[in-house]
Amino acid sequence: MASRMFRLGAVPGATPGKWIDTWKQRMPRVPLELVPIEFASQRSAIDEVDAALVRRPIVDDADLHVIPLYDEVPVVVASAESHLMAADELTTDDLTGEVLITPLDDVLGPLDLPTVAPGFSPLQTTADAIATAATGVGIVVVPMSLARLHQRKDAGYRPLLDAPTSSVALAWLRDRTTEDVETFIGIVRGRTANSSR
Repeated sequence: MASRMFRLGAVPGATPGKWIDTWKQRMPRVPLELVPIEFASQRSAIDEVDAALVRRPIVDDADLHVIPLYDEVPVVVASAESHLMAADELTTDDLTGEVLITPLDDVLGPLDLPTVAPGFSPLQTTADAIATAATGVGIVVVPMSLARLHQRKDAGYRPLLDAPTSSVALAWLRDRTTEDVETFIGIVRGRTANSSR
């Protein structure tokens, strides 16, 4: 019999570390493989893994089970020298007239901010957008986990209080609800090894 493996997809910024540690303790005979997936292709990626940590909104699909896990506060990333970094937190009004850089792999969608579009073509990645914002050219708005993932010495970030949050959820195919998937759901929901489903 082929050895089992649990394949967990994760979009950039998702933080499954504590759940993976619990899995290793509870399921020592079933290795867990973490599979990086892109936000833009997260729906098709779910077909290739046992379960995935995805960002909402995910395509409304009758084939999927989706459990909301947590919401992330969006943050404004700007040059460390920016006047915006003088505040501990920001509101959308603080961003009036700022140049908003929105990368092609943006995960938040339209934010309806009082900002202006940059005079250059959209950048491919969040990492490129944050590197550009670090030069003082503009700002980027991303979930806090992505700001941390791409942290730089020449950039800072502050919470944006009145913008929509980004929700992270666990998703898997309905017809593939295996015992391993049930075990992982239990771990994510904080069930102990002894509690019943």
